[in-house]
Amino acid sequence: MSFNPDIPDIISLTIGALLFLMVFVLIILSALEKEYYSVKKSIILLLFPALFLVIPFLDFPYQNHVLLGISGFISLAFIVLVLPFNKRKKIYDYTFSNKVDERDIMFSRIRLKEGSENHKSYYSERPENKETDERLKANPGLLSEGSTYYNLFQFASANASFETVEAYHDHLYKDPAPIKKDLDAKQLTRYLKSWSKKLGAVDCGITELKDYHTYSKLGRKHNYGNDCTLDHKYAIAFTVEMDKDMMAAAPAGSTVMESGLQYMNAGSIAMQLASFLRNIGYESLAHIDGRYEVIAPLVAKDAGLGELGRMGLLMTPNLGPRVRIGVVTTNAPLNIDSPTFAPDVIDFCRICKKCADCCPGKAISHQDREDINGDIRWQINQEECFKYWTVCGTDCGRCMAVCPYSHPNNLLHNFVRKGLKNSYLFRRFALKMDNFLYGRKPAPGDTPNWIKNLE
Repeated sequence: MSFNPDIPDIISLTIGALLFLMVFVLIILSALEKEYYSVKKSIILLLFPALFLVIPFLDFPYQNHVLLGISGFISLAFIVLVLPFNKRKKIYDYTFSNKVDERDIMFSRIRLKEGSENHKSYYSERPENKETDERLKANPGLLSEGSTYYNLFQFASANASFETVEAYHDHLYKDPAPIKKDLDAKQLTRYLKSWSKKLGAVDCGITELKDYHTYSKLGRKHNYGNDCTLDHKYAIAFTVEMDKDMMAAAPAGSTVMESGLQYMNAGSIAMQLASFLRNIGYESLAHIDGRYEVIAPLVAKDAGLGELGRMGLLMTPNLGPRVRIGVVTTNAPLNIDSPTFAPDVIDFCRICKKCADCCPGKAISHQDREDINGDIRWQINQEECFKYWTVCGTDCGRCMAVCPYSHPNNLLHNFVRKGLKNSYLFRRFALKMDNFLYGRKPAPGDTPNWIKNLE
């Protein structure tokens, strides 16, 4: 029996072939990304293009009408999803006006020594925090034996990275060279951005240093209780990537290994940028793990590097929250970038809530942004987040691992990110597909083989 295709048959075969190719690419990429759950679900999706490829070879009443109807629906749906469309209801930017007291941050509170003057003064001012903090201190603690995910090699490796960052602390505050070089702001800005990427940064941006970027009171051991007197004019913010395979196993030990490594890498880049600026005569200060005088995500947002998501982390265009941030403040002449405002990210975070569903500590809100002391924003429950850290022994990272924006930076995922930015409808469709392909509550991935093979 010969097959003589007519126009509906050709349309159906063309759509089927294109859909088959798209799903086949998805299967290959998912396998390369070690997303085996997605591979299984993608194979199921092959049934859809198979329908278009098989129907032309069948013979049933109104066959051409069915083919044209299905093909027309698919084509229209695709056009609707990719066309720019955003609801007219205005999504407002975050607002920031209130400064944060670093003494209230859990990293400061957990280090207060019983009976010390700082301990007495803090809990006399904040008695409501004392009971919570004492309960947290009774847990095993971050990177401690007895914690859920304790592993000698992994935790010792993470500690090695954090200790290396700490070694930078004694070299932060140095005077600039006595002779200040007269430099063009545009040229210096371009050089710093290019060099930061050569050193390992993914992206780099510059903003004017704002009042709400800095802490009201500092809370580390060397400056506890001091006012923040940082008077630099500009802040250089940059991001470094956190490896997807290391983060996929979150909250297991590979997560805190990667966290420590990227804090160290960010610290190395920040130290070099700050030293360079001092060498040419300008005051500068690197802000690194354990010695931030600025709130890095706020600086990075205003430097144009991303938007703030539901989990309170910076959501970057190509890696989502799977980054660490470094900051250098300075008085050198620089050109600033436009602040980020991505209503599409805020809209997606409103409907997604995957990080909140998957958070082991139940620390991420399911609610919309709210008014917190006059500022409109999302805010995680830091006590519940840190409580889980003190039990599991790592800095968790589950929210980063499951975030749809955290998928690898490749052609397919970048096409989806483009659609997320472009269309209100696409965002809702993409969320459904992400839940189908990866699971609403994905199971943690495996620890990378190079680590497992040594255990």
